[in-house]
Amino acid sequence: MTRIHAALAAALIALLAPALAPAAEPARPASRAEAVEVIRELRRIVAPAGVERYEYVPVGGIDQFVSIRGQDRGNPVLLVIHGGPGFPTSGIAWWATRPLEEYFTVVHWDQRGAGKTHLANDPATVGPTMTPGRFVDDTEELVAWLRSEFAQEKVFLLGTSWGSYVGLQFALRRPEWLHAYIGMGQAIDSPESERRGYAHALAQARRTGNRQAIADLESIAPYAQAGAAIPLADIALERRWSDHFGGVMAYRERQVDGIAVRLSPEYSDDEAARAYDGNGFSQEFLFSDVIGVDMSAQTRLGCPLIVLAGRHDRSVNPYVAQEWFDTVDAPYKHFEWFENSAHEIFAEEPGKLLLTLVQRARPLAQQQAGRVRSE
Repeated sequence: MTRIHAALAAALIALLAPALAPAAEPARPASRAEAVEVIRELRRIVAPAGVERYEYVPVGGIDQFVSIRGQDRGNPVLLVIHGGPGFPTSGIAWWATRPLEEYFTVVHWDQRGAGKTHLANDPATVGPTMTPGRFVDDTEELVAWLRSEFAQEKVFLLGTSWGSYVGLQFALRRPEWLHAYIGMGQAIDSPESERRGYAHALAQARRTGNRQAIADLESIAPYAQAGAAIPLADIALERRWSDHFGGVMAYRERQVDGIAVRLSPEYSDDEAARAYDGNGFSQEFLFSDVIGVDMSAQTRLGCPLIVLAGRHDRSVNPYVAQEWFDTVDAPYKHFEWFENSAHEIFAEEPGKLLLTLVQRARPLAQQQAGRVRSE
């Protein structure tokens, strides 16, 4: 080999050395705090007209936590009424609703008895106020505050699961304050929904030959009899198998989206560990009301209506919601199926959720703004 060739070979080896060397171990967060800081920085709102606020707002006689995020304060406000009762969405917002913040000012609210609001207040004081009517009143107070805070006559209200009961009741009360009411996992006739969920779980158990599931489900038959309260133990057993057969998250045997709170910048280490303490507390007061809901007679709505339904949802049956939707008289209405979702659309199909709200909801605010200017 000539000196020239040797020099060229040495240079080539030097160039290729980084590619030929073993891959370095990627840096890993040393703690939850370090991981959370990465997420916090990546999602920080830096747009000049943006808004990023985390605060407690006095609502219904107690301080209640809200997160408010968006790229432009001028975008329409979208208030999320979470489900459960007692299962806040603020803890999963860092990954589930981030894209929505480009088109809406997204408000997540930890209701009384839930999430950070539960941890910040005395349960003994809050307990006597845990009634369905109080939650509708709280919604009214919070929407009034948002209308004033952002100088917007109307907002969007998205209610999911238990929150869809609260949201629809509010929409019936104050339709003039809403661009649209958006129901996700919309509760309408809960006893009928329970019957259909049970029938599906039993059919799946028999189809798959799951003897334990068959025995458990048959042990609580007849389930959800008309006019009779459903024992909580029976509901828990039905949910065990309904969830196992993909009724809460499609193609999964259980709900997993709640783990996102472990990395939520909105929650401290202690709060993240106790984020769902309010779930059991809230259900103690509200679950019997939730399971007895029947709003099928409410067929006139004074604001636009959008219903988002997971095709595989067995927690709140989507076909019951569709049958009700078909009877509703509203200024505008749209029903959207999410084919790869069950009950947790936020987590299961966030991309389609974004497209649906941008294409179906946001134009309603623009149309209404146009009418105001023309008048």
